[in-house]
Amino acid sequence: MNPIRKQRLYALIAILIGSLLATWLVVSALSENMNLFYSPTEIKEANLDQGTLIRAGGMVKAGSIIKSKDSLDVSFTVTDYQNDLLIKYEGILPDLFAENAGVVVRGNLTPEGDFLAIEVLAKHDENYMPPEVAKLLDSKE
Repeated sequence: MNPIRKQRLYALIAILIGSLLATWLVVSALSENMNLFYSPTEIKEANLDQGTLIRAGGMVKAGSIIKSKDSLDVSFTVTDYQNDLLIKYEGILPDLFAENAGVVVRGNLTPEGDFLAIEVLAKHDENYMPPEVAKLLDSKE
């Protein structure tokens, strides 16, 4: 084989392998950072792994917020008016977090069926509701 053709063939193979490697790296990075949104009803019905990072949302049930007196531990119940989900969180809650307010939490399910949150997001103002929660509540009415 001609040395110039051989060199071009090696360059083509190197470009092809590099492109495949770059594509695989992008796809694997995106799949690790993807977290899906579920309502309490969908969590009860779905067969989710305990290690899967997901987002759950709904309305904070009135009278369900329990704050620890000596730590930052908080537990509360999120509802979609069909099912409830107990959320456990350790950290500072957003200022706008309140009962009967829209909330989205990110975290994992525990073996007991509760939700261990690593992040809590509260509604922005009195008219704002996360799009997933608003769509979910509109479909339930």
